[in-house]
Amino acid sequence: MTDLLPIGRFARLCRLSVKQLRHYDDLGLLAPAWVDPASGYRYYRPDQAGEALSIGLLRSLDVPLPDIGKALSSGTSALQAVRDRMKADLARRRKALDLLERVLAEGLPRADVTVVREPARRVFVERDTATPATIGAATSRCVARSLAAVTPHGPLIGLFPLDLADEFTVAIAAETDDDRADEVLPGGSYAVATHVGPYDRIALTSHGLLTWCADHGHLPIGPLREVYLNAPTLTPPERLVTQLMIRLDDGA
Repeated sequence: MTDLLPIGRFARLCRLSVKQLRHYDDLGLLAPAWVDPASGYRYYRPDQAGEALSIGLLRSLDVPLPDIGKALSSGTSALQAVRDRMKADLARRRKALDLLERVLAEGLPRADVTVVREPARRVFVERDTATPATIGAATSRCVARSLAAVTPHGPLIGLFPLDLADEFTVAIAAETDDDRADEVLPGGSYAVATHVGPYDRIALTSHGLLTWCADHGHLPIGPLREVYLNAPTLTPPERLVTQLMIRLDDGA
């Protein structure tokens, strides 16, 4: 008992607050060595300082408390998933910064839009689950599986929901005469805009396309189609051409 430190002194030793130590105790991350049953006051052993300092370090690195608990119990390998999430978030923020720089330089995007009649198309479809951060990887997987399964007649067509929730389905459609082409993309009137440049800037053109629909009183019907007119493996990113299409509700 003479070696135990009261919570205030232990907090100063570990560069944490008393409130933080109480919170970590409530979560089961760092329990005190002894709690006075009469007063409820917490006491800690000096050799608990290393664990407390580790918790403080990981929190300063934005590691969530549940993941800190896993790291303390099973080693730093438990932090790999945290690192992967951080890298994905960093990539998303870099993409957002790039788009914001474009908006600052060029203003809010507008698009040159035409309305066309699109025939129904018999297609083979590959689907995958995505989040806003993983949409590119999920789309690439669909492309790879589609090309391995069938020989497309014409460009591949990406299908994306108009509202991107926390998790959603993306798809790649390949027009083909293959027997596995058992789905039909509906025909009708479509608003069409052309995007030239990297895929990660398509959001600007799709914004312009949706703005045109709103300005002209059209209710868009999803999904948003992305028709890839040239191959990214053979084309520099700045010269990629993608046709964006949204079905219109009124047959205009």
